[in-house]
Amino acid sequence: MNESKSFEERLERKGISRRDFMKYCTFLTATMGLSSSFVSKVAAAVANSPRPPVVWLSNAECTGCAESTLRTMYPWIDELILDIISLDYQETIMAPSGTAAEKSLHDAVTKHKGKFICIVDGSIPTAANGMYGTVGGRPMMEITKEVVPQALATICIGTCAAYGGLPAAAPNPSAAKSVSEVTGVKTLNIPGCPPNPINLVGTIVNYLLFGKLPALDDKGRPLFAYGQTIHDQCQRRSHFENGEFVTSFGSEEAKKGYCLYQMGCKGPETYNNCPTVKWNDSTSWPVQAGHPCIGCSEPNFWDKFTPFFKES
Repeated sequence: MNESKSFEERLERKGISRRDFMKYCTFLTATMGLSSSFVSKVAAAVANSPRPPVVWLSNAECTGCAESTLRTMYPWIDELILDIISLDYQETIMAPSGTAAEKSLHDAVTKHKGKFICIVDGSIPTAANGMYGTVGGRPMMEITKEVVPQALATICIGTCAAYGGLPAAAPNPSAAKSVSEVTGVKTLNIPGCPPNPINLVGTIVNYLLFGKLPALDDKGRPLFAYGQTIHDQCQRRSHFENGEFVTSFGSEEAKKGYCLYQMGCKGPETYNNCPTVKWNDSTSWPVQAGHPCIGCSEPNFWDKFTPFFKES
């Protein structure tokens, strides 16, 4: 009870009321596919659970996945996410640099061996013994192969870490590969370019609440977020009729537009929860804004789905 009160006091000092917090927990509970009866349990897990240590490795990436997480509208990284996890190493926001930063990584891995969660974004260059990407003079490949096997679990955030992503697209001069391909470790994948941060938060809260990571599909993605296609959840969706796509005006939202399949939308082949969680504090998402889905949460999406403005 005291821990919960202390947590709420910390949020209040940062301008987040209990009502705002419970509203967010309700949204998070729904995203995780849990019934409304779990809202109070999710809130308690966030407020009272020991913060799991997290080591975040950045490899061949554009920092988009980190920025998506750090700049999420709500919760802001310093107001809630850092109250859920203990982020012991993350190059984008950590204060140390150079040798001190490398020491932070070594100390975190050594201290929490077998108990920390490793989050990785970016693919791993493997050509020329990994010298296409180095950190502190060491190949990213070497660092990742050293750190990942010592983690309790490894979460790949973004399509690059999960499946190779854009760096692995043809002709792939750096021989970029996914984390699991390089390490041989089974990873939990949260793909997207970038992925919605709510899916990372939901994955971690699932661990806090149930003591285990969420159920996954055959591509290592959490089913609560990637269990349905974009098309099946889309407000503009159409249906097949006599072998052709026919626009479905089953909702008020659908009446405002039309299915973008014939403009190249990859929604029927892409699994993600973009239509339900949306972006920018649930304001909108690409298809709602009139842009076809490009299938960024699917393996090999760049090679498989281009040109993006053409029917598959």
